[in-house]
Amino acid sequence: MSAKIYYDTDADLGLLSGKTIVFLGFGNQGAAQAQNLRDSGIPNDKILIANREDAYAEDAKSKGFTVEHDFAKAASVADVLFLLIPDQVQQRVYNGQVAPTLKANATIVVASGYNVFYQLLEFKPTQDVVMVAPRMIGSSVRSLYEKGKGFPCFVSVEQDGTGSGLATALALSKAIGATKAGAIASSVREETAMDLFAEQALWPHIIMLFREAFSVLKEAGCSDEALCYEMWMSKEPAEIFERAAEEGFIKQLKHHSSVSQFGQLSGALALDGKDAREHFKNILYNQVLNGKFCKEFSKIEADLEKEGAENPLNELYRKSEESELGQAEKRVRQRLAGLL
Repeated sequence: MSAKIYYDTDADLGLLSGKTIVFLGFGNQGAAQAQNLRDSGIPNDKILIANREDAYAEDAKSKGFTVEHDFAKAASVADVLFLLIPDQVQQRVYNGQVAPTLKANATIVVASGYNVFYQLLEFKPTQDVVMVAPRMIGSSVRSLYEKGKGFPCFVSVEQDGTGSGLATALALSKAIGATKAGAIASSVREETAMDLFAEQALWPHIIMLFREAFSVLKEAGCSDEALCYEMWMSKEPAEIFERAAEEGFIKQLKHHSSVSQFGQLSGALALDGKDAREHFKNILYNQVLNGKFCKEFSKIEADLEKEGAENPLNELYRKSEESELGQAEKRVRQRLAGLL
């Protein structure tokens, strides 16, 4: 099924005239999108950065933006609110400090579908809730805009309280530079499903495959140094993915040797993938879409602020780095740094 794609000609920046636009968060995406918005003609005095007192707030000030540390006060003047703080704190901050003072006809913009899809945020029925979600890191959102180029972006209307949700979402997409390359019609369900699926099914398998391949080759007598460079430190995998993005997932293979092309294509076709497919379907339907992961993650959210072993992420890193691959890479990097 093909998705509708929106371009510059589908959007009207005039719809943003006179509106006060508040960015809740000035991190990776907030900094890039706020600057792009300003460079698209939105007056600086109509852009407000809501951020706690930290290095991000100082960065916003250094770039000429007005910063408000009181989130409730910032929300009270917002016609448009970009919700760009981490997923795990959005529910607490938005529901507790932002929602009570936000205008009844405000537009709430998310760049991640997580909290909207799982219905963790409290919206008034008269408000617009839209998703404008660049599919790359903030630094690239900014650099591509400065070069006059676009970038991939998802756009959707999740709640059309005013009846103008799509028009506003497209105007905002154009203002940050997304419609220059084409903003793809999507939904928070689709964005969340793909995002969490990649994080919980696809990439864990890739980590596992590299880990087990490393161990098998190590047993066969390959050195730590040779393995680390052959498998990832040479940056060849990064180059392969870059070629895949530019030319095609399969077509990029033509840049490899004939031996490599034959080995990869014949080897991939020989794998039926049935077990992986069943595992992937289980993750998608029984962990992501049914909300099981969200419920489990909510139980540890508070612990992510803790230090040391009490933080579950730190413990996962510790266990992962104890693997043969992790220990070998540590030794190689120490040698390269002249520590051994």
